[in-house]
Parts: sequence; C-alpha cells; structure tokens
Amino acid sequence: MAAQPDLTLSPAQFSRLAEIVRADTGIVLTEAKRGLLVARLSKRLRALRLTDFGAYCDRLNGHDGAEERRHLLTAITTNVTAFFREGHHFNALGQELQGALGARARAGDRIRLWSAACSSGEEPYSIAMTVLEALPEASGLDLLILATDIDPDMVARAEDGVYPAESVRPIGPARLRRFFDEQGDRFAAKPELRRIMRFAELNLHESWPFSGRFDVIFCRNVVIYFDAEGRQRLWQRFAEVMAPGGQLFIGHSERLDGPAARMFDPMGSTQYHRRASSSAAVAP
Repeated sequence: MAAQPDLTLSPAQFSRLAEIVRADTGIVLTEAKRGLLVARLSKRLRALRLTDFGAYCDRLNGHDGAEERRHLLTAITTNVTAFFREGHHFNALGQELQGALGARARAGDRIRLWSAACSSGEEPYSIAMTVLEALPEASGLDLLILATDIDPDMVARAEDGVYPAESVRPIGPARLRRFFDEQGDRFAAKPELRRIMRFAELNLHESWPFSGRFDVIFCRNVVIYFDAEGRQRLWQRFAEVMAPGGQLFIGHSERLDGPAARMFDPMGSTQYHRRASSSAAVAP
C-alpha cells in the first residue's frame, strides 16, 4: 500500500501556491483559504503519489507544470451559478433587445454579447433565451453570444448544454418546453439556442483574441476574487472592448471603481452603459 501524503501545508508552501495562482489568474488566495486549498488538493497529491505539498509545488514549476496548473485551477475555482440568476439583469437585457439593440441587429449591424465567466453555462443560455424571446430570428442575424471561462471542465460542460431537472427549475415550464429537449431526467439545449452561441476557454488575466467590440458583457461575481489592482485593470479592459452605449452587468456585491468608472454611466447598482469615447481601443 502506498504511503499517504503529508497534507500539512506550511506557510511557505501556501505562499508558493498563492503566488502561482495569482500570477496565472489574478485570483488572490488569502490565509483564510488555506484549509480549503488543502481539502481540494489532497486528492491531487494522492493521484500523483506525491509525498507532500512541497513536491506538488515543484511539480507545478516542472516540465509538465502547465498541465498540472490546469488541475490546480479547477480545484480552486468555485462555480456557483443558476439559470436567470439576478433576473433583473435579463429583464434589462430584454428591454434593450426590444429597443435600440434589437433594431440595430435587424438593420444588419454586428451584435456581440459576452458571458465572460460562463461557468457551466447557465448564464449564457439564459442570455440566449432572452435574445431569442426578443429576436426570434436571431440565428439569421449577425448576432453571437461568446461564452468563456478559465476552467476547461466548465467550458466543456457548458458546451454540452445538458442539465439535470433540479438545475432547470428556474427556467419555468414554458421556456423549458421551448428551448430544451427532455432526455429522461435531464434536459438538453435545443439547436435554436446553440446556433447563436460559441464557447471557448479564456483566462481573463491574459490577452484576449478579439477583433471587434462587444455590445453586452456579463461578468458577475468574478472580481470579488481579485485585489484592487486586478479588479480595476479588468474594468479598464472591458471598457476598451465595449461599443459606445454597450451594457456591462456585474455581480450584486461588486461595484465599478477606478479610472474605468469614468467611462461608464450607472443604470442601477450593477448595470452600466459604456459612454461614447474616442479613446476606447479595440482589444487584441
């Protein structure tokens, strides 16, 4: 029988892991997260047959460290989401789609919406349902929803688009019949939704491979894991890739701050409109 690893995480080892996570993702692990880190990484140590966290830190910096960092990321990220969570955001989006944004789409304009931390997909599918209720012809327009997440496992689950019965309850019976196919005790997103969606793995802390601007960005309950510098930098980057008049939706406990705040008009505590500005640049 293989010896059990030493699951004692020393202050120095915790600091090494925290620095790796911050450098790779911008996520700040405070001392209060030490117990959580031990609990979530203990399985990895056993699976890799490593003796202790020192050996694990060495592996993260070794020749196959990039792959192991993906496992570390999956272990430390918390994915709490639900269909139509913070419903007022989707009501506001629906109003925009029934007004100027929808008119632009019908006139042939390029419309792009981004779920910047899509987790297992409930948020972007909620966006897609809102779009199709306001614009039933959306699949024939130049309109796409980009759904990205730093966790490749979450991106795969989102793209799969299949959910258990308890997850889809917030959708409601009428929407569920229209947009999902029942498959026993699970529900699969219909092609009508999938046609206007694209999924990709993306680290918000790294470069963004975009060639155009976004009209709507959802990034909710993400910056709560960043420090002030990382948070304000992300707000600035969103401003740079948003079209004038675009909408930014953030989490209920988050507030836009720093220099980027001058580039938005608040439309409620967690909804902002991008001001027109000649200084805004297209993201890479």
